[in-house]
Amino acid sequence: MNVQRSVIKAVIWGISTTTILGIMIAVGSRNLAHFDAALVAYTFATLFATFGVTYRYVMWLQRPPTTMYWRRGWQVFFRRSRLFGNAGRLAQRVTVDVAGNRFIWRRGKLRWMAHWFIMWGCIIAFAITFPLVFGWLHFATVPGNFESYRAYIFGFPLFDFPVHSVIAFFLFHGLVWSSFAVIVGVMLAMWRRMREHGAAALQQFVEDILPLVLLFAISVTGVMLTASYTWMRGYAFDFIAILHAITVIFTLLYMPFGKFFHIFQRPAQLGASFYKDAGATGEQAICRRCEQPYSSRMHIEDLITVEQKLGYRYEVDGPVEHYQWICPPCRRAMFVLAQTRLWQGQHGDQMISGDPELLEPTRFGNPVVSAGPLGSEDRANLHF
Repeated sequence: MNVQRSVIKAVIWGISTTTILGIMIAVGSRNLAHFDAALVAYTFATLFATFGVTYRYVMWLQRPPTTMYWRRGWQVFFRRSRLFGNAGRLAQRVTVDVAGNRFIWRRGKLRWMAHWFIMWGCIIAFAITFPLVFGWLHFATVPGNFESYRAYIFGFPLFDFPVHSVIAFFLFHGLVWSSFAVIVGVMLAMWRRMREHGAAALQQFVEDILPLVLLFAISVTGVMLTASYTWMRGYAFDFIAILHAITVIFTLLYMPFGKFFHIFQRPAQLGASFYKDAGATGEQAICRRCEQPYSSRMHIEDLITVEQKLGYRYEVDGPVEHYQWICPPCRRAMFVLAQTRLWQGQHGDQMISGDPELLEPTRFGNPVVSAGPLGSEDRANLHF
């Protein structure tokens, strides 16, 4: 029944979002007065992608872990004592982490270059293509002056510019520049996947290769359209236009189901970063075994709640109450102790209480804070 409610909720959100976009297309194009009927296939593919992305996003948000992070992220961000600082950190993270792709830079320079070129090429292309397809943006000659164009946004005049100006050159070739950026990024990504054995061993065609092929096909066919009407007098323009439309529409239909969906998931990671910041400066959880801090109390309590919702029961009889109140190094020590008892033919039913000498964590493991096989990973990435 819960699954049915989740599906119904996601369907309602998908239909609502798609309907709102359809209304915005009608209103923004002045009752379709500036809507190009030749682009109707793109529009319907976009509406389908909107429904699919919204449906999957709402289903994703209804998962207990995602729901907890989502709710806690907003609560932490809008907390009065932290709101001003959070606003500044948000601007910094959007600029550095999202726009500058710092999180990719840390994984490798080549990987960063590929991701950066692809991301900004796609952003520029989306910013130009969708307003044009929806009729929100169009250009027309200035009445009485055939040497100038006027840009219109939602039917309102924005600015005039000469036909042969630098502004016109960059505006009318914006999709070409974005295509070049995407092509460079795709080639770097493919080169990395062919030469780095780690990436090649983990890659899958549908998740890793197909998205790059689609982006490359869209970009190349788009550049071929420009080449056709600029230098080839329209030779094979119709065929290239159909081929370009097929690649774009297929990509839009594929977007909700493949790797492109992470484009919409990634911004939610900002909320997790604020959650970690609040946990680092808030009350810490103390290990019930070694009495050392190992994570934020907020995170441990939320983790226990999520596990209970998922049906995982790690409650422990005695003063510990729950397994999550034991730090990772102590868990590793307890695991070794349990195995040792089994090897010695003893019962393994007293892993927490027992002889203090045998249970001293520093004798069987590592110091609790910032040490151990995972070390800082335990603290920074919450790998419990």
